[in-house]
Order: sequence, then C-alpha cells, then structure tokens
Amino acid sequence: MFSSLSISRKMASHIVGYPRMGPKRELKFALESFWDGKSSADDLQKVATDLRCSIWKQMADAGIKYIPSNTFSYYDQVLDTTAMLGAVPERYNYTGAEIGFDIYFSMARGNASVPAMEMTKWFDTNYHFIVPELGPNTKFTYSSHKAVSEYKEAKALGIETVPVLIGPVTYLLLSKPAKGVEKSFSPLSLLGNILPIYKEVTAELKAAGASWIQFDEPTLVMDLESHQLEAFTKAYTELESSLSGLNVLIETYFADVPAEAYKTITSLKGISGVGLDLIRGTKTLDLVKSAGFPAGKYLFAGVVDGRNIWANDLASSLSTLQALEAIVGKDKLVVSTSCSLMHTAVDLVNETKLDSEIKSWLAFAAQKVVEVNALAKALAGQKDEAFFSANAAAQSSRKSSPRVTNEEVQKAAAALKGSDHRRVTNVSARLDAQQKKLNLPILPTTTIGSFPQTMDLRRVRREYKANKISEEEYVKAIKEEISKVVKLQEELDIDVLVHGEPERNDMVEYFGEQLSGFAFTVNGWVQSYGSRCVKPPIIYGDVSRPKAMTVFWSKMAQSMTARPMKGMLTGPVTILNWSFVRNDQPRFETCYQIALAIKKEVEDLEAAGIQVIQIDEAALREGLPLRKSEQAFYLDWAVHSFRITNCGVQDTTQIHTHMCYSNFNDIIHSIIGMDADVITIENSRSDEKLLSVFREGVKYGAGIGPGVYDIHSPRIPSTEEIADRINKMLAVLETNILWVNPDCGLKTRKYGEVKPALTNMVSAAKLLRTQLASTK
Repeated sequence: MFSSLSISRKMASHIVGYPRMGPKRELKFALESFWDGKSSADDLQKVATDLRCSIWKQMADAGIKYIPSNTFSYYDQVLDTTAMLGAVPERYNYTGAEIGFDIYFSMARGNASVPAMEMTKWFDTNYHFIVPELGPNTKFTYSSHKAVSEYKEAKALGIETVPVLIGPVTYLLLSKPAKGVEKSFSPLSLLGNILPIYKEVTAELKAAGASWIQFDEPTLVMDLESHQLEAFTKAYTELESSLSGLNVLIETYFADVPAEAYKTITSLKGISGVGLDLIRGTKTLDLVKSAGFPAGKYLFAGVVDGRNIWANDLASSLSTLQALEAIVGKDKLVVSTSCSLMHTAVDLVNETKLDSEIKSWLAFAAQKVVEVNALAKALAGQKDEAFFSANAAAQSSRKSSPRVTNEEVQKAAAALKGSDHRRVTNVSARLDAQQKKLNLPILPTTTIGSFPQTMDLRRVRREYKANKISEEEYVKAIKEEISKVVKLQEELDIDVLVHGEPERNDMVEYFGEQLSGFAFTVNGWVQSYGSRCVKPPIIYGDVSRPKAMTVFWSKMAQSMTARPMKGMLTGPVTILNWSFVRNDQPRFETCYQIALAIKKEVEDLEAAGIQVIQIDEAALREGLPLRKSEQAFYLDWAVHSFRITNCGVQDTTQIHTHMCYSNFNDIIHSIIGMDADVITIENSRSDEKLLSVFREGVKYGAGIGPGVYDIHSPRIPSTEEIADRINKMLAVLETNILWVNPDCGLKTRKYGEVKPALTNMVSAAKLLRTQLASTK
C-alpha cells in the first residue's frame, strides 16, 4: 500500500488515525452482510482483524514510529467510548458484562422495538458519531476492553502502537442529557464518575506493555468557558498517578487552539506531549512562537493535512518544522498528520484511471504516511532529495497548469459582488401564489429525494459506466425504475413526488461528474457513518456547467404523473463541503462558482415545466467554523451562495431545500435568511430538539418539514408514533406551513422497510387532517 523510502531507523513520525473501511471498502461489505444475517459475528471480526493488522504492518514498514491503535471502529469512536464506559441508555436493556454486537449496533441503528441514539456530525466534517445520552443516574462500568485487546493484537505482531482514546472531557462535552433528564443537566458534572473507568483502561494498557497513550481532546479548539477548561486540568490531575510510567499525548485537531486552552494544555501535569493541527490551525504556529513551549515535552506537529488530498508542500512544511525545532528542541519534535487520515481516501495507487497530471498533485492516506516519514527523515538530516524534487515539480505543475483557471468563470463570480440575490417577492406572497398553482392539502406529504438503491440498479449503472450496455439500454432501465418509484408514491398517495434518483450513486458525485473543474476517483471512498461511504469529487479548478444535468430525467418523471414532481439538485455549499476542495483560493470563491452553475440548472428546470425544485444544503451547518469569531463570515457567503441559485425563478416556482444531522438551532436565523419556500430538516433522530427553537419564540414563515421518522434505522414507526410527532410540531408551527416527510433520503433502506414506513407516514398525515377539519 505505501510506496517506500529507504528506512534505516524509525524517525520521530506519528499518524493520528487511519481509514478503517479498507482500500476496497472491505469493512462496509462485511458490516452489511452481518446486519443482513448473511454472515456471522466471527466472519465480521475476521475481516476487521485482517484490516487492522494490515494497516499496522504497512505503517511499520513505512517507518512510522508512533503507530495508532484503537482507531479502528465498527461504527464510530465515540460509540466505542460509550461502550467502554458502559453508558448504555436504559431502553436497550443492557444487563452488564462485555458489550457485544447486539447492544452496540442497537445503539447505533436501533432495532425492531427501540430507536437508535442520535447521530450528528463530528465537528465540521462529514463524518458522524452517535451522541452519548447521559444523566445523573447513569451508571458507568468498564464494559468494552477493545482498546487493550487491539493493543495486544498489534503487539503480538511485533508492532508497538499508541492506543488512542477519546479524552474524558471531550467525551462529556459531546454528550447530551438523556431523555427525561432536565435539559439544564451538564454531562460534564459526571467527570468524576467516568475517570475511574479511564484509570482501569490505562492500568490494563500499562500492564500490557504500552509505553505511550493518546487522548484525543479536540474540543480544546472550541470556544470553551472557564469551567470547561478547568475540567481538563481536573481530569488529568486526577489521572496523573494512574498514568505514571506512561508517555501521554494530548491530541487536538480541526482548528487553532485558543490562547487560554493552549495555556491549559501545556500546563497539564503528567503529560508528555501535545498534538497541534498546523493546517487548519493557521495561527497556532504564531502562538507557539510567542507563548513558547514547555521544556521537556514533545510537540507533535500536524503539518500533513489529514482532511484533504493535495500533496504536501514538503519544502514549506520542512521550513515550518525547522522553525519549531528551534523552539522545542531537536529531540522533542515529532512530525505528524494534522488529524486522523480517516477523512481522506485510502490509497492513490488504486486510481488507475485518474488523469496523470492531476494524480501527480495528490496524496491519499497511504501517500501521506510516506510524506510524514519523509519530513521526519529530512528533519533528522536524511533528506531524500529525489523525493523532495519530485514533490516540488508537482507543486509547480499545479500552480502553472492552464486547466486550473477559467477567466470567464472568474469574471462571472467577481460580478456577484454588490447584490444579495434575494427573490423580489416575500415568502408569504410566494407561498400563496404557489398554492394556487399546486393546490396541495394541508400537511402535504413528500420524501427527501432518493429511493432504495437495489443491487440491480447498482449493476445497471456499473455496466453502463463499463460500456457493457448501450445508452439506450441504460435509459430504458432507469426509466423503468423511475416509473416504479412514481407508481409507488401514487399508490401511497404522497402529494409531492420525487423520481427516486436511480441515475445517481451519490448526490455530490453525480453533479461533479457533469461540472468542469472536477476530477473523480474509482476507489476514493471515505467513511461517513457506519457502513456508509462516499466518494468525494476533487475540485481542482474553476467550476462551470457545460450542459444541463438533470432536466432530461426530471422531465421524464414529470410526464409520468399529474402530481408535482420535484427537480432534485445538490446545493453549492453541500457540493463544496462534500468535496475535496482546491486549497489555492478561498473556499467562498469556489462556492460562488458552483452557485452560478447550479443557477443555470434551476432556470433550465423551470423552463422545462418543473414547478417544485429542491436544492439540498445538507452540509451547510457542517461547514460552520468551530470558532465563533469566524462563523458570521462563513454564514454570510454560504447563505448568499444558496440564494444565488434560485434568485431568478418565478414566484410560482417552489424552492425547497433540505438539511440533516447537525445542530441547526444556533443558525436558525441564517436558515431563515436562505429564503427558501420550504425546508425539510432532520428532526426525529435528534429527539425533536429542532422544535425547541420554535418553542422559544422564533417565527418561521416559510414551509417547513421537520422529519417524522429516522431513515438511518431499519425500524418502522407506527402511524400513532408519527401522528404524535406531527402533533408536537403543530404545537409550535402553523398548520399551513407544516410538511410531513422522513428525516432524509431513502437510498440506504430496503423497499420492505420503506413501503410500510411511508404508508404509516401518509396515514398519520391524513389522520391529522381529519382531526384538524373536525375542530374547525
């Protein structure tokens, strides 16, 4: 997997974490086979063991000194920590002992009788985690020995690793009060309750022979209050005696560490090293220079980007490392990735069809491991001149390549300044005009876009891409699938239909394939949650739309029904945030270019007779900077980008958008500022916390559809359960603006789950309509 440099000994090199799905998504397929009952727990564990051992061996062979363990997960690392602490919500009937797959996956996915725990975004990434549910009566017991068993597994191979744990303070700061617990309850108050478990884990690791342990505390980059910072001091002071004899690394990532947090982390007793993200933490280097660094401690310098796929500028990184070396000392500086490499694709070697010039500009996880070691060797006086020279040539090629720049696109984007691109008529008047044309019932029902992606459907797309079937055969197959989806929705009596997106493997990849300035991989998969993997496109140059992208399919679908058919688009901010984005210009400039491309598509859909157009912005909240001082600027250009896409449509054209799996309450005013006619938004899996913002008095005048059931769980909600959710919505939202819909798209579900769930959803809407009519 890793191309090799000559290695005489292991230099001071460190990897924060590594992709766990495997180069060909081996874990994904093993998980899904296990969930479907087609393979055993032993089969799943064997795939996982083989992947782990392969990764450790490859990093060891590449010369990495500090190799992570316990970064592998069957779902996510926060859920692993919940299992370690035995913090299982009561509804799963956990009775103690080692937590097995049954309880673990029930928490992640739900089961036939109880819903899953909430899922939300991991900081500002497209990775998700299962949110811990805690209360004053939560009992903690050491219930998963995964960290120790994986350390021993690596040691049996002759590989010394650094076990990685989510730090105790970050774990609690990412938790929420359990259902039935006062919302004012602070999970951080449980710090003293979980530290004994951490002591047990570290004692076992020490007994097993571990010499280093890594605590990931990324919440240190957030705007923390004084009592939250004090919790770090309290936690690691309490752990100090149990950590004696171990080297302890506190790892941070995703942003600058604020000055007060830096002071806190560098003052912690019993800590051997601090990991800093020097890619997204653009001011951190200056902080280290001005504030200094404690003598005798290691600085793990994150100079290789763990979140993007561009080749490192080795000369620039070496210069940074040399500046740091002068501050912390030659033997106390460790070259590291900025964060876990799980946010990048696995190995560039697998990309046999990628354009050779663009390929020379890239580095996936395997190549980043080599970059880390090359920098560590160079810092130690063993610079590989040929490797550095090839890297410099690739950097120069990218800067000078004519394929990167399109002057016409740049001029069009520059011309956007000076207008806020709002639609002329206010949303209330637009909704009236749209209702006269669409004639929808109260509580109109719809779905979010995608329908189940069957094996046959995936095969058709695969064969078409491989030129094994003709375009005519492909169109015929997709048309048949659209017809099936349309008929099903009509039978279910859904009001506003979708075509099911059978022509799309992924909502971002599909559009990127048809826009200029994008490149695509064959195996560039990245985990999003559980077994769900995405293949982010690579934005390498200026973006434009050469031709219509969705009009053909939308017109075809609309011709099959008299009901409104949504045109389905992905918004510019989501395309940006779910891509590997060029790093040679500000992100907002790229976003404006994408917005102009989507604007052309919106106008073509309207001209083709599509009356309802959904422009998904599922990732708008995801891209919100972690530091409050940077958030207003981001929200300004992100919301502006969305408005650009639809500012020219008629009042009678209804613009929808969709958002999911983030905390939206703190940006509700920006959501209102998007000026969409209707927003569908995830709500059910997060215990309907979205509704609290309306209870607190926020007025929302546009159409809104808070999700009535969780599509990421195989569980089928009853009509009564959905009706109860709708009633909770009606308590805080006007009847005439409320829509009824699932949380998200249905592509990951099976028809055996989708049909009864949608049947119950429509029944619930009709039940409420009848009840509302009888009260008039």
